[in-house]
Amino acid sequence: MGKRSLCLYEAAFLRILFISYRLRLLSYIKLQVSMGGLLQSENVLGTSLHYKLYFMRYFITFSYDGTNYHGWQIQPNADSVQARLNDALTKLLPVATECVGAGRTDTGVHASMMVAHFDTDQLLDEDIFAFRLNRIVPADIAIEKVERVEDNRHARFDAKRRTYHYFVYSKKNPYRRHYANRLTYVPNYNLMNEAAKVLLEVDDFTSFSKVNNDQKTNICSVTHARWVQIEEDYWRFEITANRFLRNMVRAIVGTLLEVGRGRMSVDEFREVITAKNRCSAGESVAGNALFLVDIQY
Repeated sequence: MGKRSLCLYEAAFLRILFISYRLRLLSYIKLQVSMGGLLQSENVLGTSLHYKLYFMRYFITFSYDGTNYHGWQIQPNADSVQARLNDALTKLLPVATECVGAGRTDTGVHASMMVAHFDTDQLLDEDIFAFRLNRIVPADIAIEKVERVEDNRHARFDAKRRTYHYFVYSKKNPYRRHYANRLTYVPNYNLMNEAAKVLLEVDDFTSFSKVNNDQKTNICSVTHARWVQIEEDYWRFEITANRFLRNMVRAIVGTLLEVGRGRMSVDEFREVITAKNRCSAGESVAGNALFLVDIQY
């Protein structure tokens, strides 16, 4: 065998070895991708590999009827909106995918607007993905849009304002009973609006927070709170804040209704807040009449 032939054999052998090395390297990377990992300065097959798996972040804007759910957040032994959305995302994407919501609603509470984000290494056609997602989620969840955002955008922590509406009515109406709270009395809405102004003057809402909650602080900034008449006997309470505590809106509405019934004065309403004691406030109203309606970024 000549020297030239030997060189050709050596070149072919090295080429096969290089291809084998690349295949093993790609298999390793695919394994890490399937596990959802990020590789940085990993040592692969004895060689330092500087590789980063790039994830893209997407926002989902959607709405839901909360009647059949134990709130937004995943519960150990109960159905939730987040669990249903996670399940739909996992069916459409190569790996198990979880979303992060802009907030959490309580059992039976609805959202005419909710935002959540998820990460994926897949470049998505946003309209088609929203269409496919809508076909998987239950009928009581509706996907409005999916849009790619900056990688550091956060559905919860970047939200500046959230708005809730609570609906009440007085006359018996079979078409409102599932999404509004029927009152057996007619409260003084002007007086309740006077009391609602106090909410804009304070920042500690401990008296309206669920006892033994996992919140690190009860400080909130309320920028809008008002009762608005929709029809003769049909009203809604609007409230906007940078953040809300668990059960906060329902407890506020329940306490304002005490003012509207003449059981509590505006000054006493203020004292309830300064007491920083949940027992001082009124009862929480039913959750079926409460809607998360807007999130501002």
